[in-house]
Amino acid sequence: MSQIAPPCDRALAAAAGRDRPADARGRGALVVAGTVLGSSLAFIDSSAVGLILPIVQQRLGADVGAAQWIVTGYLLTLSALVLAGGAAADRYGRRRVFVIGVAIFSVASLACGLAPSLPALVAARIVQGLGAALLTPASLALLGAAFDDEDRARAVSLWAAASGLTSAIGPVLGGWLAQAVTWRAVFLINLPLAAAAIALVITGAKESRSERSGPPDLAGAAVATVGLAAVTWALTASAARGFADPGVVAGLALGAGGLIAFIWIERHADAPMLPLGLFRSRSFSGANALTLLLYAAFGGALFVLPFQLMRAFRYEPTAAGAALLPLSVGLAAVSPVAARLASRLGPRLLLTAGPLLVAAGFAMLAATASNGDYWTGLFPGLATLALGMGLAVAPLTDVVLGAVEPAYEGAAAGVNNAVARIAGLLAVALAGFVLPPPGAGSEAVGAGYRAAMIAAAACAAAAGLCGFLTIREDRAHA
Repeated sequence: MSQIAPPCDRALAAAAGRDRPADARGRGALVVAGTVLGSSLAFIDSSAVGLILPIVQQRLGADVGAAQWIVTGYLLTLSALVLAGGAAADRYGRRRVFVIGVAIFSVASLACGLAPSLPALVAARIVQGLGAALLTPASLALLGAAFDDEDRARAVSLWAAASGLTSAIGPVLGGWLAQAVTWRAVFLINLPLAAAAIALVITGAKESRSERSGPPDLAGAAVATVGLAAVTWALTASAARGFADPGVVAGLALGAGGLIAFIWIERHADAPMLPLGLFRSRSFSGANALTLLLYAAFGGALFVLPFQLMRAFRYEPTAAGAALLPLSVGLAAVSPVAARLASRLGPRLLLTAGPLLVAAGFAMLAATASNGDYWTGLFPGLATLALGMGLAVAPLTDVVLGAVEPAYEGAAAGVNNAVARIAGLLAVALAGFVLPPPGAGSEAVGAGYRAAMIAAAACAAAAGLCGFLTIREDRAHA
C-alpha cells in the first residue's frame, strides 16, 4: 500500500528495552539480521503488492472491489490485531511469537503465490495480515530487549535504515518480478527470507518477556476485528451499491456497534489493548487525529497511483516501481534533519508545514494528471510529498511519546502505529469511488486518479490544520 512506515516504530523497541531481562542479550548481530529480515517481509509486501494490483486484476479477472480486498484483507487483520500481537509477545515470549508470526506469514505467502482464484488470494492475504500482526511488534520488542541502552540506539538505527531500504526496493523488486517472472513471485520470494529470519533469531536471540504484561485482550481484539471488517465491507461495497443500500447500512451499523462495544470492553478490561486514558492528553489525541488524516491521504493515493502509471500512462511494471523511489529516498534524507529542527523549533511548526507540503504535492499530481512524462508530470509532486512526510514523521513520534508518562510510551507508540494502519485500511476501502472498471479507458482512469489526488490533498491539509490547532508548542517533546 505505502512505502512510508507507520510512526513510532523505534519507540516500540525502546519500550521493550525497559523490561529487558538481565540475560536477554544474546548474539546481537544475529538478532539485528533476523529482525531486519522479518520486518522486511511486511515492508516489502506493503510496498510491492500495491504495485502489482493492476496485473493481478487483469490475470484473475477481478473487479475494483475484489482488487481492494487484496489490500484491505491484509490490512484488516494487521490493524485489528497488531496491539494484541504486541501484548502476546510481551507475555508469552518475544522470540516465540516472532517465529510463529513469521511462520504464519510465510505459509500464507505460499498460499498467495499458488492461489488459483481471487477468493483464495484474499483469504491467504487475511492470514498474512495475522502473521504480520504477530511478527511486526515482536521483532521490534525482540530487538529492544536484546541490547542495553548504549547499544540499542545503534541497533534500532540500523534496523530503521535497513527497513527503509527494503521499503524503497519493494516496488522496484515487485515490478521487476511481475514483468520478468510472474506476479506470483512477489509472494513466493518471502519464503527464503522467512526461513533465514527464523534461523537467525532462533540462533541468536534469547527468550524475553515483560514481567508487567497482562494477558492479551482477546475480547477487544475480536470485537475490533468484527467491527473493522463490517466497516471495511460496507465502504468497499458502497461504491457500487450506494450508501442507501440495506446491506451497506447494516454493515455500517454493525461497525458502529462494534466500536461502541470495543470502547466498553477497553474501559473495563484489566489489561486493555487500547488504554483510553491516553486520550486525555490533547497533544496525544491531536497527534493521532493528524496520523489518521495524513496516512489516509497517503494510503488511498498510493493505492490508486499504480493504476494511473500502468493503465493510463502505460508504464512497464519495473518503471512504475522505480517511479516511486523518491518517496522512500526523500523520507530517509529529510527525517534526520526534521528531528534536529524539531528540537530547535518545536514540533507544532513541522506538524503544520509537513502535512501542508504533502497536500501541495498531491495538488501538483492532480494538476498534472494528464501528463505522463515522469520528470515534469510526476517527479515534482512526488518529491514534494517526500519532503512533507519527512518533515512530519520524526516530530510526530516525539509528540506521541512526549504526551504520555514514560511507563506508557510502548502503549502510546502501539496505538499510533495501529491508527496509521487503520487510516490506510479505510482509505483503500473508499478507493472504489474513484477507480473505474478494468475495461475503462485511460481518460476514465485519469479522471479517477485526479479525484483521488484532490481528496488526498484535502485530507493532508486537514492534517496540517489539526497539527496547528492541537499540538502544544513545546520543545521538550523533541
